[in-house]
Amino acid sequence: MGFAPSGLSHHRELDFQPGDTWACRQGLTCVRQALADWDLTGAAEAAGDVTLVAAELLSNAAKHAGGPLHLAVDHTGDLLRIAVTDSDPAPPRRDMHRPEGIGGHGVFLVEHLARQWGTRPDGSGKTVWADLALPPSPRARQQP
Repeated sequence: MGFAPSGLSHHRELDFQPGDTWACRQGLTCVRQALADWDLTGAAEAAGDVTLVAAELLSNAAKHAGGPLHLAVDHTGDLLRIAVTDSDPAPPRRDMHRPEGIGGHGVFLVEHLARQWGTRPDGSGKTVWADLALPPSPRARQQP
């Protein structure tokens, strides 16, 4: 199932400047607030997965790209897309996964938690995105 931008029901964006040490924290705050505003926090496990994927995408971009970052969060139907754009055109690296090691788990976590994920060129950099499945919001279940 592909993501259909034309059917967006919710959208949030946030830009960060190079060297912004608060970028990851601000990005996670933006994601959590979007989930709350869109009434998508009812499924704690799904909200936790969304937050973890956002943290991995943001921290990897901040750590490896070094330039400005752009976060976009989109929700339509039962999908939530998190996309992080950075200034490095190189795709995310898949290091040898060592379960006992510290760090290096980002791509593996995103692969495991996302319905699908990928990268696309974006200007002189790239966008890394992940689609996560969400249960319907309580408001959606109550509507006839």
